[in-house]
Amino acid sequence: MKQIILTALFSVLLLAASCSGNKVTNDGGEANNTAAVINNIMTRTSIRQFTSQPIGSDTLTALVKAGMAAPTAVNKQPWSFIVVTEREVLDSLMNVHPYSNLATATAAIVVCGEMEKALDGFGRDYWIQDCSAATENILLAAHAYGLGAVWCGVYPNPNVIPGVKRVLSIPGAVTPLSLITLGHPADNPAPKDKWNPENVHYQKY
Repeated sequence: MKQIILTALFSVLLLAASCSGNKVTNDGGEANNTAAVINNIMTRTSIRQFTSQPIGSDTLTALVKAGMAAPTAVNKQPWSFIVVTEREVLDSLMNVHPYSNLATATAAIVVCGEMEKALDGFGRDYWIQDCSAATENILLAAHAYGLGAVWCGVYPNPNVIPGVKRVLSIPGAVTPLSLITLGHPADNPAPKDKWNPENVHYQKY
């Protein structure tokens, strides 16, 4: 598990560095690479307004690849990803998910949990953590590419899940966890400073 996490982290490091123009080198470039990655994490924020410029298919593929680089318990990879770019489908999703911010979005990625790939017993619900990690990877990759994105929760909302499954023809053994709204940002809100040392404990609570 530790090796999987390290591999996923390094994948995100390389992605952020390549998008920021920094390369991994052996002559001190690692410092620039680290700064770029930390900056990408700290400056990411939710974007809800987008321009009409579409997102290229290669970029969307790169985002999904970033999602699949996430850590996953016992490497079960209990996920699937639905990429949506057609305006009609985006509008249909907006109708069943009123908080999806899809009015001006040009794409969306729905991260789903595959129950048939999930662990057995108490470990079954690890799919939620795995798919959440994949969702965050996609958000960070989108920010690295200069895109705007926002995580819109689907699971466990019983008022949203059935509609999303119906619009996207998701089979019964698959559960949509999140809907990531995507586009080129039309606004530039300042990222929130969420650092609070009172929430940190050392050795014991």
